[in-house]
Amino acid sequence: MIILAGDIGGTNTRLAIFEVEDERPKVILEQTYRSKEHGNLEEIVSQFLTQSGANVKAACFGVAGPVRDGRARTANLPWVIDASELARLTGSAPVTLINDLEANAYGLDGLDSDDFVLLNEGAPDVRGNEAIISAGTGLGEAGLRFEAGKRRPFATEGGHADFAPRDELQIDLLRFLMAETPHVSCERVLSGPGLLNIYRFLRDTKRFAEPAWLAEQVSKKDPSAVISKMALEEESELCVQALDIFVSIYGAEAGNLALRVLATGGVFVGGGIAPKIIRKLKKSGFIETFVAKGRMRSLMEAIPVRVIMNDKTALLGAALRAAS
Repeated sequence: MIILAGDIGGTNTRLAIFEVEDERPKVILEQTYRSKEHGNLEEIVSQFLTQSGANVKAACFGVAGPVRDGRARTANLPWVIDASELARLTGSAPVTLINDLEANAYGLDGLDSDDFVLLNEGAPDVRGNEAIISAGTGLGEAGLRFEAGKRRPFATEGGHADFAPRDELQIDLLRFLMAETPHVSCERVLSGPGLLNIYRFLRDTKRFAEPAWLAEQVSKKDPSAVISKMALEEESELCVQALDIFVSIYGAEAGNLALRVLATGGVFVGGGIAPKIIRKLKKSGFIETFVAKGRMRSLMEAIPVRVIMNDKTALLGAALRAAS
């Protein structure tokens, strides 16, 4: 079976042709496009299918945003994606749209043990629910339940729930952002742009100075990448503190998600940011805020936490969903 799969994000759109044998997708052709350089997804898919010449039998796209009745309005792009419009490009092949974190969740079944880094061993309930949280251009969250011996992912838009500060500094961060936007979601602080928001808060409230060389790099390059790099290399105290706050919030929100879906089977941390800051995540800050849930601390300590290091997980998950 020849499958078309897509991982549609605010920064990149990844498309791939898979050949599926014995439920194991194998990549035949893959291409990454800069999402904002294109007017819509149909334009990208048409170009890719022409290039590949593939006769696909089914297609699935993981989309960063809520999917309803085969349609999705992307959260960080001015696109409306319609499965019926995409089906015109694939001929008679059925097209499925799912949330991108749902695609990530499906992709877990296609990964190997070396695709993960363990942050907390825990004592998993093998039949318990699981959860996945991914910070990148935005913040995605999804859950998984077990049914008939299989993982059954379900989408959420938890990344757009309210940011819940945990200490006086984070309360000040909330006030800082409330002056700019009426709704401060988790995504406003837990994403690439969110890391920049934390940095701006520390800079603009005069908590840490921004040297001229750093200001120039932040203004000319990808700000979140610069901040992360300078923090990991300990070149800037401003960047170190911004990333420390980010990691603390990340752990806390991962713990919140685990409580909401009772993820006793484990929590997976995906997205583009986590693998790049894995050294920070492996330190105590992330897991300490993950487990710091008062009377639920013992429950949280028993939940395994793993970082997904394979950046093709969502693409693989879309292929597995299409094949099913």
